[in-house]
Amino acid sequence: MAKPIIAIVGRPNVGKSTIFNRVAGERISIVEDVPGVTRDRIYSPANWLNYEFNIIDTGGIDIGDEPFLEQIRQQAYIAIDEADVIIFIVNGRDGVTPADEEVANILYRSKKPVVLAVNKIDNPDMRENVYDFYTLGFGEPVPISGAHGLGIGDLLDKACEHFPTNIEDDYDEDTIKFSLIGRPNVGKSSLTNSILGEDRVIVSNIAGTTRDAIDTAFTREGQEYVIIDTAGMRKRGKVYESTEKYSVLRALKAIERSDVVLVVLDGEEGIIEQDKKIAGYAHESGRGVIVVVNKWDAVEKDEKTMKKWEEKIRDHFQYIDYAPIVFLSAITKKRIHNLLPVIQQVSENHSLRVQTNVLNDVIMDAVAMNPTPTDKGNRLKIYYCTQVAIKPPTFVIFVNDPELLHFSYKRFLENRIRDAFGFEGTPIRIIARTRK
Repeated sequence: MAKPIIAIVGRPNVGKSTIFNRVAGERISIVEDVPGVTRDRIYSPANWLNYEFNIIDTGGIDIGDEPFLEQIRQQAYIAIDEADVIIFIVNGRDGVTPADEEVANILYRSKKPVVLAVNKIDNPDMRENVYDFYTLGFGEPVPISGAHGLGIGDLLDKACEHFPTNIEDDYDEDTIKFSLIGRPNVGKSSLTNSILGEDRVIVSNIAGTTRDAIDTAFTREGQEYVIIDTAGMRKRGKVYESTEKYSVLRALKAIERSDVVLVVLDGEEGIIEQDKKIAGYAHESGRGVIVVVNKWDAVEKDEKTMKKWEEKIRDHFQYIDYAPIVFLSAITKKRIHNLLPVIQQVSENHSLRVQTNVLNDVIMDAVAMNPTPTDKGNRLKIYYCTQVAIKPPTFVIFVNDPELLHFSYKRFLENRIRDAFGFEGTPIRIIARTRK
């Protein structure tokens, strides 16, 4: 299920990034009292009460010809295009400005739900400043203070009222949904066509030909699949050209709707830094992950080439060391038959549940093999472990003090769980809780 999207929009220097950081719960956007600091859209997952959503911070929309202004405007336009709900931020100390009215005109044309927030209302005496903003035509403004966190809950309440209700995918529960992500021109569309056995997706050597996610359902050997092809992710600064309707966030939406994510690499070009960032999106999403090395036909090979590639991938992508690697050529269809069985296996592992008594036997054997760590004389005690969720498999370990379960020992327990139950292709989450 794709999460709803909130875009924070407004002219420069009205406090958008401060509010974004409040909602996201961390200082992701650079906050500086200088117009134009936020040049790129920045996104973050967020939640409020029972709602989960993605939030986008944007550069300010303004009129004029200052440096980067056109690029900032384009960023904001695309964010508006992607959003389900728009939070329009204005500065309560300045009153209504011509730039605010310009932004309002853009938002009218978007035909998206807009919630107007009047920022920098830091005390009750400033509430009268809010009334001027009724003239912008977006109903009752919400007074807030991003700096002090005042009114943020009321603002999110109002924004969440506008979330779409029909965002569930209309696919059977047993259908395996998988997406292909990667930078432009690594051959995702060609790979889609090879899997389907027909030219459903336009294939071109021009980077960015695929402008949006495309769903295609098909059946193979009795198993139903949906393949989600996305446009290539580009490096920041190149992604958001005015002609480029695709964005990283759309790829993230495709990932969210997937059970399994294929991280497609270019075997001819090799691994670059952007590939690591893209793979990071897949890992953080908690989906099953497969690394696909495409254009294998174009690689000069000897008997050691594949092993060297595997070592290189494990070295560059240490955080997805659980992901299987498939080498293939979408153009020649060489080794393409290996892909769907791996996707099916990873999907099954992503949904795998293990028996509690067997799980605890594995954990206790692991503790006997490698005793729990101590910190300042306090030893970690593990009482009990249970699996609480799938997709991804999530385990809660009840202990005497969660602070004593260090990352290294948690990783050791994860490895023992993988040794016992497999879980190839899927991340594992381990949560420590105090036994009550």
